[in-house]
Amino acid sequence: MGTEHATRPAFLPGQPLPVPSDTNASVGDGVYAKDGVFRASRMGHFESDGNATLLSVRGERPPLVIPRPESTIFGRVTRVMPRQATVSILVVDGLPCGGALNAAGASTNRAAGEGIDGADFQGILRQQDVRSTEKDSVVLSQCFRPGDILRAVVISLGDARSYYLSTAGNHLGQ
Repeated sequence: MGTEHATRPAFLPGQPLPVPSDTNASVGDGVYAKDGVFRASRMGHFESDGNATLLSVRGERPPLVIPRPESTIFGRVTRVMPRQATVSILVVDGLPCGGALNAAGASTNRAAGEGIDGADFQGILRQQDVRSTEKDSVVLSQCFRPGDILRAVVISLGDARSYYLSTAGNHLGQ
């Protein structure tokens, strides 16, 4: 028989920790006490020192994901102009990025450009990159509205502020 690896359970914010309520422990990072019960304040794994006098929950932040050419993204349309739409990039290749994460690594509902951490990514969807045929007849305001979630492909790194995106594909768009 092979050896089995013991895995520590992960706790979600608000879940009670496996500590007796009569324990005289102090709360550390990632833990709070409410109604005599110790609870996790972040997603992570429960830890205590040897005597269970200091309790903590340690979380792991997901790696910073950076868009690159040919990455598939999900984004929120933030502004629509006659020749281009501005998109806040929320997910890159299936992993949340910048504007989709808060300090604890949990998902939020804010778009890129609304944060202060500088890890937000912005994309530009130009009129000629919306579809592969009849490019001249595209009216962006009829295709997208602010708040729409779309799937696109990064076609280039763009300029210093934005990535250029394309929805010209059967698997792309709203």
